[in-house]
Amino acid sequence: MNEMLARVVAAAALAVSTAASAGLLDNAWIKCTTDKDPVSYRVGEKMKFTLTPMGVEGEVPEGEYSVKFKRSDDFGNFEEKTLPFDGKPFVYETSMSRPGFVRIEAFVVDKAGKRVKKQFTGDATTPEGRKAMNKFEKAKKDVFFDGGAGADVDKLVPPEEPGDFDAFWKKQFARLDSVPVRFLEKVEVPQKNPKARVYAVSIACAEGIRPVTGYLSIPVAVDEGKKFPARLETHGYGGNPGFHMPPERGRDGEIVLNINAHGMKLPAFGATDDDLAELKKSIKSNGKTYAFDPVQNANPEAAYFNGMVLRVKRGLQCLKKLKGWNGKDLYASGGSQGGLQTIWAAGCGEGVTRANSDITWCCDMPMNEPRLAKKASTAGWYIPWVPALGYYDAANWAKRIPTTCRTSITRAGLGDYTCPPTGLAKMYNNIPGDNKSIRWVQGSEHGYVPPEYPGRDFMHGKK
Repeated sequence: MNEMLARVVAAAALAVSTAASAGLLDNAWIKCTTDKDPVSYRVGEKMKFTLTPMGVEGEVPEGEYSVKFKRSDDFGNFEEKTLPFDGKPFVYETSMSRPGFVRIEAFVVDKAGKRVKKQFTGDATTPEGRKAMNKFEKAKKDVFFDGGAGADVDKLVPPEEPGDFDAFWKKQFARLDSVPVRFLEKVEVPQKNPKARVYAVSIACAEGIRPVTGYLSIPVAVDEGKKFPARLETHGYGGNPGFHMPPERGRDGEIVLNINAHGMKLPAFGATDDDLAELKKSIKSNGKTYAFDPVQNANPEAAYFNGMVLRVKRGLQCLKKLKGWNGKDLYASGGSQGGLQTIWAAGCGEGVTRANSDITWCCDMPMNEPRLAKKASTAGWYIPWVPALGYYDAANWAKRIPTTCRTSITRAGLGDYTCPPTGLAKMYNNIPGDNKSIRWVQGSEHGYVPPEYPGRDFMHGKK
């Protein structure tokens, strides 16, 4: 690594907190900007990153800290260095020889090589202080940067999908359509909005598939003949799920069906701890948490995602039959696994008109297998690949989204390697037409978004 890089990376450690300088970095974070839109580079073009420590309160002791720096990419190439720092912002330059993404990571470490952790230094004896402390406890404690940039991302396409993709889903949807749309259970539950009512519901699904369960929020104005948009809301991954509890307040501006991924029994229907324990046991397969068993996933009809897709489609079908739906506005929204389900909803043929998918999981799933096999530096949290998972891949479903559906990828983190940027780009590229948008966020991991600053967010597509 050249002298310039050594200086550049070392400076990232301006975000250091130690006993010798208590509180120095308890509010610190590292901002990164690029010399242009980070997903607009071309192959061979120089990418210029400027990393600037922010929120540092005082002088950084010389020689006390280092930065662990890592440069990696989609093709298994990576370089790691531990460097001293001089407390100044730094610049790092690199490029890509093929279409794809580069990832840059820089973590402040102490003399023992351990990542520096922020400490809460406020006054927790006041209500404001307790609120600040609670917010701090939920935040990431590292002082770091994790992000990157892409080259020729518009040329990224996923591998070939299963040849019988549409025939397979025609068969699965026929299973669903053989069971009429009807409530198995519907019980009103308490909530705090007098302009809405909320019901715990269970909706019949395909034979052998657990029902759709969740909470249906309906504006009271429906009783007066008023019509509203309808929305399906879906959940992120929960390998060890708890009870699905009702919302505190119902919605009075739209009809909302919020469903869990499992069709679990709800407390309003008498769910007990034993029921929850049985669910947790039943969703596992061969000792794997749900959807992660390659043996189960080898048969696409037995894959855990199969029932999840059918529950998503049945949820939309139910919304379309409700009194009070305006007959034209049908929305779907969710994040992570919920973002995957949102793409399923948009592509399943039920006429979704707006889909907001956040940090979409399982895009171009074959891409992640080499990362797992090599334990590469960019390895994240991926389902082991088997070809049958191609029937569930968001990148393949994206091709089925009609151009009448306004599809928004509301966050795509350039440091999110649970949902890698390359997969997000391939999925986005597969959405037909131009009635779509994606918001790339520099420095954002799956569960972390840095403070807002100019040069953090980049919107592509329809405004």
